[in-house]
Amino acid sequence: MPTRLKTLTRYTIEEEHRHPGSTGDFSALVNVLATAAKIISNHVTRGTIIGISENGEGRNTRRTVQHKLDAISNDVVLQETQWAGHLAAMLSQQMETFYPIPREYRRGKYLLAFDALDGSSNIDVNLPMGTVFSVLHAPDAGPEPCADDFLQAGVEQVCSGFTMYGPSTMLVLTTGNGVDGFTLDREIGAFVLTHPQMRIPESTSGFAINAANERFWEQPVRRYVQDCLDGAAGPRGKDYNMRWVASLVAEAFHILTRGGVYLYPRDTKDPATAGRVALLYGANPIAYIIEQAGGAASTGRERIMEIAPESLHQRVPLIFGSKNEVMRIENYHLDPAAETIGFNTSLFSTRSLFR
Repeated sequence: MPTRLKTLTRYTIEEEHRHPGSTGDFSALVNVLATAAKIISNHVTRGTIIGISENGEGRNTRRTVQHKLDAISNDVVLQETQWAGHLAAMLSQQMETFYPIPREYRRGKYLLAFDALDGSSNIDVNLPMGTVFSVLHAPDAGPEPCADDFLQAGVEQVCSGFTMYGPSTMLVLTTGNGVDGFTLDREIGAFVLTHPQMRIPESTSGFAINAANERFWEQPVRRYVQDCLDGAAGPRGKDYNMRWVASLVAEAFHILTRGGVYLYPRDTKDPATAGRVALLYGANPIAYIIEQAGGAASTGRERIMEIAPESLHQRVPLIFGSKNEVMRIENYHLDPAAETIGFNTSLFSTRSLFR
């Protein structure tokens, strides 16, 4: 192997050496998560085959394959991490409550919150999916972990990252010292550093939003999107591109490499729900990565990383990406005039984007 390639193992050990007194637990945990990612990557590439095997005789449905892969991926993370001695408890999208490390294993000083397979609904169209994770310190409140241990604001994260299963398997990681990206080299079976110190440009000419929900958006979001759609003839004075992949990790990686802004805003589709993205194992880890890369992450009204969690599966609006764009969207929300500005042009009117 060329010496210029730095593996994830070498990277984490070098990071540990920069902190005198480190025990090695953290670098070991990251490498265990990397092993889980490799296993999930193999399952994802066999997604349709898994579905056919489950149903027999070639009968296969997207929902069956999605649920099967969600469950498999969740089990992989649990099985690969619970025995290693680094964690006290885990929380995931697939589990109703938190999962304390069984007593037969040594319990460690960290908590792990994760979404094992974000974007799994894309399996039948072969679009990117990924694993999102957040690492927190376990409080020293008592011998047994409890649900409240996970209710920490995003600023308390020790580490966050995501893996993306696409044409190549990528791992993006921050420990509070910038953002680094790794690519799985299948020839040697290791993640190698390919995207050191990723940075997001402060301004952009692209945005991602599910335009089908336009009728449910709040006025500030409608105003922002219309300003972008007006292009060079509008108040922004330049043309914008719009996209939507329905994969949080794919959008985050796109923004990390090309810039842009992603909006999954508060809407009126379900008035009882403030947002759609899980705070602890979705919004917080993505926000940490984005901020460490020079971007910003907000609900539209407040910084994601400063939200005090109220429940394990709490969901919030999520807007992140190039700093200037996120700040503009926040200003639209905070500007009292934003609620009364006339908005007569719809994405779905006679001369619209879709007609």
